[in-house]
Amino acid sequence: MSLRLYNTMSRRIEEFHPIQPGRVSLYTCGPTVYNYAHIGNFRTFLFEDLLRGWLEASGYEVFHIMNLTDVDDRTIAAASQKGTSLRDHVEPFVRAFLEDRDYLKLRPAHAYPRATDHIASMIDLIQGLLRKGVAYVGEDGSVYFAIDRFPAYGRLSRLDTRELRAGASERVSADEYAKEDARDFVLWKAARPEDEAVGAAWDAPFGRGRPGWHVECSAMALALTREHWGTEVLDIHAGGVDLIFPHHEDEIAQSCAYTGRDEFARFWMHGEFLNVRGEKMSKRFGNIATARDLREDGVDPGAIRLLMCQVHYRQQLDLTDDALAAAQEGSRRLGDFQRRLGDAAGAVDGPQFLAAAARLDQELTEALDDDLNAPRAVAALFAYAGAGNAALDAGEQPGLRSLAAWRRAEAVLGVTSQVSVTRLSESEAEARGHDAGPLIEIPPDGATEEAQRLWALQWALRRKRARDAKDYAEADRIRDLLRGAGWEVRDSRDGSVEVVRIRRAS
Repeated sequence: MSLRLYNTMSRRIEEFHPIQPGRVSLYTCGPTVYNYAHIGNFRTFLFEDLLRGWLEASGYEVFHIMNLTDVDDRTIAAASQKGTSLRDHVEPFVRAFLEDRDYLKLRPAHAYPRATDHIASMIDLIQGLLRKGVAYVGEDGSVYFAIDRFPAYGRLSRLDTRELRAGASERVSADEYAKEDARDFVLWKAARPEDEAVGAAWDAPFGRGRPGWHVECSAMALALTREHWGTEVLDIHAGGVDLIFPHHEDEIAQSCAYTGRDEFARFWMHGEFLNVRGEKMSKRFGNIATARDLREDGVDPGAIRLLMCQVHYRQQLDLTDDALAAAQEGSRRLGDFQRRLGDAAGAVDGPQFLAAAARLDQELTEALDDDLNAPRAVAALFAYAGAGNAALDAGEQPGLRSLAAWRRAEAVLGVTSQVSVTRLSESEAEARGHDAGPLIEIPPDGATEEAQRLWALQWALRRKRARDAKDYAEADRIRDLLRGAGWEVRDSRDGSVEVVRIRRAS
């Protein structure tokens, strides 16, 4: 069975065949770096990471582009509110996104184009649309795309064509606007004083201003795919379901009108929403959580990936405390098996391991070839761990074949905990009387594991006392000291404290 993927354009699952044999161009809409990306954004990025991982595991050479939107209404408003330049405002959020990407074990894209670095490409695209008569300069000095001059408009989102005709004479200048609000959309926004104040205005033949949000992705995708593989059509364009309209609909219109081609992408793929305790993640509900929030809470990235993989990417996912706790336990069990597998590995597989490895390879392929059915793939991974533990208990040895099957699955899914955790509670330490005397800033050379644990806990207790005394600078210093030595300190809800030693699995 070949790879089959759901195509939003056709509303059905289709066999995937790239434009160029063996090569796949993948464009994924990245974050708007006006603030920290929330975990709902990362649900989309994780589904796209699964897609890319499986394409590569299936033998394709993938060229992955993920844009960074560093100029739009939100970034300008945030920079204005802070009284800083656009570039200075977005820089820390770009760095934060890349840190969050690494924390969640996302494969780095091959290109991270930033909108402000591709203004010339956007101006060229808009000029081309003006020459073809599908764009015009409005009385406000902005440039708009005339949707009534592009008959195919609405085919991705399947908007009612009567609504399109009714709204064709109206315009919308906001980067984001109401669903089903089909009006001429802005390609280039005439410069305003607030744009100039933050450095978000550029000269263009049609007037000084800045690009609209939708044109940014089209210009960057076309420029980079032409440069890399000499094509103007993407194999796959992916994002969240909230981008189907207007963003992706508008991308199709301006890209196809510019190139004269019938397609901008062969496959359009969209991931569903992440809900927090049953409600869509949004600032309005006050339920925004960022990846760094989870990292600060000590949540293992394998657990987050496991939680995301337990629900199909085209189904909504509820993030609850219980679901996250269960995913952490499941990821930990997989991590324990992985370490056991590695410790017992030899050159030759036992018969039970050989059979289990063959089943894992087959079931993983069948699951992910079926529109990235991650829940089935994860079930196959747990089944392999169960069979492997039974084989180890029976005295069998895993060999190269068993290890290869596990590594192939884990490389794609990334759901296994990569840390081994050792805990020593505050009450246990106090019972042993280990909270007195001077402390050195680094663990003693050659210290036993137990001595290092007690050293870390002593510092953690001092951090707790500093926090209780509202000496937050000292508490932060101790936290950084412990991290530098490979320990995390965690404050439990009951007021107790624990230290966690993090060892990366080999």
